[in-house]
Amino acid sequence: MRVLSERDHLQDALEDAKPGDVIALAPGAVFKGPIKLPNKPGSEWITIRTNAAEDAFPKRGTRVDPSYARLMPIIESDTDSAITADPGAHHYRFIGIEFRPKPGTYLGNVITLGTDERSLEAMPHHIVFERCYVHGDPKAGARRGIALNSLHTAVIDSYVADFKEEGADSQALAGWNGLGPFAIVNNYLEAAGENVIFGGADPAVGNLVPSDITIQRNQFTKPLSWKVGDPSYAGTEWSVKNLFELKNARRVLVEDNVFENNWPQGQNGFAILFTPRNQDGASPWSMVRDVTFVGNIVRNTSSAVNMLGTDDINVSQQTKRIVIRDNLFEDVGGEKWGGGGRLFQILGATVDVVIEHNTALQTGDVIVGDGQPSIGFIYRNNLTPHNEYGVGGTSTFGNPSRTLATFFPGAVFAGNVLIGGAADEYPPGNFFPSTAQDVGFVDFAGGDYRLATTSPYKAAGTDGKDIGADIGPHPPARTRLVRKH
Repeated sequence: MRVLSERDHLQDALEDAKPGDVIALAPGAVFKGPIKLPNKPGSEWITIRTNAAEDAFPKRGTRVDPSYARLMPIIESDTDSAITADPGAHHYRFIGIEFRPKPGTYLGNVITLGTDERSLEAMPHHIVFERCYVHGDPKAGARRGIALNSLHTAVIDSYVADFKEEGADSQALAGWNGLGPFAIVNNYLEAAGENVIFGGADPAVGNLVPSDITIQRNQFTKPLSWKVGDPSYAGTEWSVKNLFELKNARRVLVEDNVFENNWPQGQNGFAILFTPRNQDGASPWSMVRDVTFVGNIVRNTSSAVNMLGTDDINVSQQTKRIVIRDNLFEDVGGEKWGGGGRLFQILGATVDVVIEHNTALQTGDVIVGDGQPSIGFIYRNNLTPHNEYGVGGTSTFGNPSRTLATFFPGAVFAGNVLIGGAADEYPPGNFFPSTAQDVGFVDFAGGDYRLATTSPYKAAGTDGKDIGADIGPHPPARTRLVRKH
């Protein structure tokens, strides 16, 4: 292991390093970037890590936060990314490092893995950031934490924050010209534009679709100090859009995350977007397919999930095989968050969308359809308020049966609880209690949305399970969603 102090040059150490080496950096030492990762032969990892005492630094599997910055060395830059990579650079692992702009400086990307490489062979690969603190400048902001235009890349147990910009999109993590696989696990992710996005620019590699993406146990959030009108508003109107967006992605697992705090500003306030985009017109292969969104909590947002069948500007592929299951949607809509309080908006010709076993507390419609019909739609065993229209479409509001026939022909719509709805407006096999009190929650006022043993909807789903999300066993539900496998 080679130990570096602030007097040493990290770039020189990386140039000299051999596969399998460990470079330990002194806590608090500042190493000036940009630092470029060289492409070296071999497949053993080069590890760049804090030299903090092992018993003082969080163990693997523990998410770090800014309180641990005192134990981290710093890599910073004032002109370019703190970290960049040579074409094909590979097998680098960073553990316990703070990455930042020089104080008072705006950066585009704090970390850049790949740019416009035109082949998979040229992409950086096997890069890991573990228990790291990646952030923009608190006043100047920064556009992006990590540009994930790479292969075999992971961000784990890290804290990625303060990515914000006026008049332009900003992201904690973003990838558009990297194939994957990507693992984004147990991080705090904060950005004004899109906290995490895949797509958003046309790939330089033909037919590239970011794929095999695992997103688990993260916290996606926007501070209320960015929200105009909030008592904590800090005075800068950063461009706010959404919490998670897929524009070009396939085989994506989004599991056991918390998504919170989203409001209309740069967009209409939906928190989660599955919307294929051939962004600049040169990637007609762009798609959103094979997405599983399961066991998440989505709360404090003006609307919840927006889906688009195909790009409504340029040619794209059709959205297919989306599963939304066992999620809790809480505090969607209302005066504080604005917007329409819509739960699911499905615009035009999706295929095989399955929405089942979700529990929601939204102020607007349950489902809104528009555009060409969506085929293979299943809405089953969900528990929500009905509100004014329940299931409606742009030409069919007030007539749920007609909405289903028009925008979701042949849909399976069964086993759902729609609080305050009317049975004669829906297919048979659904339930319409008058009030939330009639549902039989364990403690509705206290935020425990499990069904009590006396609830008429206990084990009443079409599959013999409780209607709604599988919430257990530690209330309040607003802090934990656990599924029984």
